[in-house]
Amino acid sequence: MVTGIIGMGLMGGSFGRTLMRLGLPVYGSDISENALIKAEAAGAMAERLTKENAGELDLLVTAVNPSDFPAAAEEFLPHLKSGAAVIDFSGTKRGVIRAMRDMAERYPELCFIGGHPMAGREFSGIEHSVSHLFDRASMIFVPVKADIFELDRFKKFFLSLGFGEVVITTAENHDRMIAFTSQMCHAVSNAYILSPTAKEHFGYSAGSYKDMTRVARLNSRMWSELMVENGDYLSRELGIFIDNLKKYKAAIDRGDKEELRELLEKGSRIKIELDGAAKDVKR
Repeated sequence: MVTGIIGMGLMGGSFGRTLMRLGLPVYGSDISENALIKAEAAGAMAERLTKENAGELDLLVTAVNPSDFPAAAEEFLPHLKSGAAVIDFSGTKRGVIRAMRDMAERYPELCFIGGHPMAGREFSGIEHSVSHLFDRASMIFVPVKADIFELDRFKKFFLSLGFGEVVITTAENHDRMIAFTSQMCHAVSNAYILSPTAKEHFGYSAGSYKDMTRVARLNSRMWSELMVENGDYLSRELGIFIDNLKKYKAAIDRGDKEELRELLEKGSRIKIELDGAAKDVKR
């Protein structure tokens, strides 16, 4: 499969390196000349993607922010061959899917699938790309214009690259779930590190601190866009979290050990149940 990737950052670069490692041809594009030079040096692309060679693509992947998706894709859509597929890697889906639906009407000969690989690092940029980023990761598909055979083809393709599973859902459900499993984690971690005590943590921290603060380091431009675009669902989840924290604080302020114990026990029990359910699903 010949693949073109727009956006040679962490996600696009890692996807390119994954494909190239398996001997699959990759054409890359990025607004940054420096990113392209690094992508070529890192083995994330074989050639630069142009309007002239776009007709060779079987798959066009856009690894850019949601707001940048329409312009990035439109540059190459007129040059893709009939039957080629467009899959995005954006972290929110509703806005991208609306744009894809419009594109599908204008380019009925193309296949359109919203996508989101559930993988990442606390770093950004092509220099932090790795060829194993997607190993055992979940790939989410939001079909826009793809029949059952095309979906099956690309499901098998992504699984062959090392992804652990492919989940098919709607844009609405994707954004609802991502608010909880991803965006809130980054917001909470980032807010947690704002405590003045953080500057004094050296020598007093262990695994729990490292786990809690890992994703506090983030690409602020990208994450602010994702969080605002998904603000309805994220605000709801943050409200639930804040209400729960208030219960813990109130119990501590009252010195109510029994109430605090019950809160802690409830959270621990739910975590144990979820871990058990996850093991059953993997089986």
